[in-house]
Amino acid sequence: MNRFFLSLATGLLSLFLCTSVSAQMAKRPTSGELYAGIEKLQVLGSALYMAAHPDDENTRLIAYLANVEKVETAYLSLTRGDGGQNLIAPDIRELLGLTRTQELLAARRIDGGQQFFSRANDFGYSKHPDETFNIWDKDDVLADAVWVIRKWRPDVIVLRFDPRAPGTTHGHHTASAMIGMEAFDLAGDKNAYPEQLAYVEPWQPRRIYWNAYTWRGVPEHMDTTKIIKLDANEYLPILGESVSEIAARSRSQHKSQGFGSRGRRGESIEQLELLKGDDNDVEGEAFGNIDVSWNRIPGGAAIGQALAQVQRNFDFSDPAASVPALINVRAMMEKLGDSHYKRVKLAELDELVAGALGLYLSASVDDPITTPGAEVDLKIEAANRSDVPVRLITYWYDTPSQMSNRTTVNKPIVAGKPFTAELKMKVEDDQPVSTPYWLRDNWKLGMYTVEDQLERGRGESPDPISAHFMMDVAGTRLTLTRPVRYAFTDPVKGEQAQPLEVLPPVFTELDESSYLFTGTEASDIRVKVTAAAADLEGTVELCTPSNWKATPEKVNFKTTRKGEEQYFVFKLTPPEGQAQGMIVPLVRLNGNEEGYTRKLVTIDHPHLPTQLADLDASAPVAKLNLKMAGRNIGYVPGAGDAIPEALTNIGYRVTTLDAGQLATGNLDRFDAIVVGIRAYNVEANMANYNPRLLEYVKNGGTVVVQYNTSRGLKMDQTEIGPYPFQLSRDRTTVEEAEVRILAPEHPVLNFPNKITSADFDGWVQERGLYFPSSWDDQYTPILSSNDPGEEPHDGGMLVAKYGDGHYVYTGYSFFRELPAGVPGAYRLFVNMVSLSGVKP
Repeated sequence: MNRFFLSLATGLLSLFLCTSVSAQMAKRPTSGELYAGIEKLQVLGSALYMAAHPDDENTRLIAYLANVEKVETAYLSLTRGDGGQNLIAPDIRELLGLTRTQELLAARRIDGGQQFFSRANDFGYSKHPDETFNIWDKDDVLADAVWVIRKWRPDVIVLRFDPRAPGTTHGHHTASAMIGMEAFDLAGDKNAYPEQLAYVEPWQPRRIYWNAYTWRGVPEHMDTTKIIKLDANEYLPILGESVSEIAARSRSQHKSQGFGSRGRRGESIEQLELLKGDDNDVEGEAFGNIDVSWNRIPGGAAIGQALAQVQRNFDFSDPAASVPALINVRAMMEKLGDSHYKRVKLAELDELVAGALGLYLSASVDDPITTPGAEVDLKIEAANRSDVPVRLITYWYDTPSQMSNRTTVNKPIVAGKPFTAELKMKVEDDQPVSTPYWLRDNWKLGMYTVEDQLERGRGESPDPISAHFMMDVAGTRLTLTRPVRYAFTDPVKGEQAQPLEVLPPVFTELDESSYLFTGTEASDIRVKVTAAAADLEGTVELCTPSNWKATPEKVNFKTTRKGEEQYFVFKLTPPEGQAQGMIVPLVRLNGNEEGYTRKLVTIDHPHLPTQLADLDASAPVAKLNLKMAGRNIGYVPGAGDAIPEALTNIGYRVTTLDAGQLATGNLDRFDAIVVGIRAYNVEANMANYNPRLLEYVKNGGTVVVQYNTSRGLKMDQTEIGPYPFQLSRDRTTVEEAEVRILAPEHPVLNFPNKITSADFDGWVQERGLYFPSSWDDQYTPILSSNDPGEEPHDGGMLVAKYGDGHYVYTGYSFFRELPAGVPGAYRLFVNMVSLSGVKP
């Protein structure tokens, strides 16, 4: 066996067999939900809620508009929350954005809204909209907001944040409101973003409101004469919940942010301040004086009357009895001239008909992945679970750019006798791979790159392949679309379904997110190659910066099975002096000059669909001047960070401490103990373990505690350290902000590495967050920083001598800097965990 080659046949398929709640088969609507859908068919109104991030939205107001007012309701979140923290996993940046995107989509499935985004990237906390717009491309974000308004055509826009109060909240928050105000004016202007008019028409909303809140007092600029108040907590007996209870389930999907919520019974008042647009003199109605009935469409009055009759005659024990009447209404809609609401309501009606029939339509495959150019076995099933006459006329499948030949059936589908068929499905040679559309191209801080106008604003990428069924229902033809799914039976969870994923034939991945060298010795770099198709042959290389050397130059590989994984080891030798760069694994397939440099990332949480992302596989590499003292580190997990892996990469032996070790284990064997981010927010037993950590310090150890938030602490914050300190929301968000050294002679800045201002170059996203604002005199403040125009924050790193040991509390963002391979952050972190090695 080649000494550079290791084989491991664990298989790609295992990535897809971890099912989640949302992997279950699609649920058919209940009679109550069908009845509510018929009520909604009678309402022709639309609302758009706007804010900056996932979890900014008021789920109660969204649930109220969607389920009580029954207007088409959507939330435009300008970002995907990429720059926030993560309470449930170590994923940050774009991977956190994937999770938070899916949490928003899950929330909308509960509260009845739709979800949109702009291309703006959440770059982290911003204190003023001016800073936000310096990093976002304001015109592109504004164009996206105008695009969504023109597509969604809202009568009413509601802003979560006040556009008149810059500097009083997160800069992204105010920026979202300012964008909303400008977009309100521009969406109806044909001269604004005329390139969009190839796909949409100008649209002028009637009103724009601020969803006013007064828990901090009534703002001076609020015009109380323009406020309407509405009780947004109506009980909905058809659904068996109040609006607040629906909203709580929706908000509780934001699990990565720790926003579990509970419903309320009783009155819940929402305030809407009119900022622009038509006056509304109808108290308690956001749509007062706006006709949202079928009367707003010429010739539509009779449709409204017919739907009201369908509602009155609805039989909860036999919803299919309403199908003939719904089909008659459909014929009336078809006679109307083309309009936005005609298209929207026809689509809604067709799905209501399918639900009332108990119609089951499925296009499934028995393999979770495929590749461009492959053939897949496709299974078709159509079942009618009613006595209404239904015929399957034809079916076909398509990809975003190509439609297959139609298969003609023209047979009745009667209750108890479903139609089934099997066929070969050809995937296009140029079929786009399954990756989130906003991650497909390179992006920059502040903005994602999305070239296709029709993709902009989407919640997620469309299904790669869909099946279409043309049905004849009671003499009327309608076409229903279902995504092609991988269907399987889990031995515990039963029938499950996952999206079919179209992947490149091969992936490659490095074994670490970054690499640091402290000497000139070569280190092993493992490269994984994963086959997404059978019978592949090619070569693997490790591309390096100049003056770095990888051996061997190239390795041949051959796989036989789809899902096979193989590992290759390269020796990477750094240059003599300090150096930084990127290493890139490169796979070439025989007969194909295209190089593959992408990795497959899987994110799986129980409350969300499994997410796959096809991402750049490169990693930063650095040779730095780093001295180390001590080798054994204990690590107390918190909300999740990659600090243990980062310390392991530079030679530390890291032991994760479980409850038993924290309670009774021998802690004195460690040179230092590091506490993960937000551990005191998420670990219920920290109050029990903390005295042992402090005793360890007293006996000569070093404890380094990373940031926590004052909200949701599991213990009294004055008892976290050996001496009290007070946590705050102080932070330094500008990553280039000056860091001033307050205690230049302190050992933490001198042993084993001399820390200078150069060690704060190249930091990413921010300096730090949630710094203590006051502290006992026993602590020595080490560093000071602040954003432009602000007072200095001196509490970002506090060090205290306690007994024979050292206690460090730091809000500086090492959890971001170490995985990013920032050399100075490593040098400073090593100094923190080396304090026990300082000679008196």
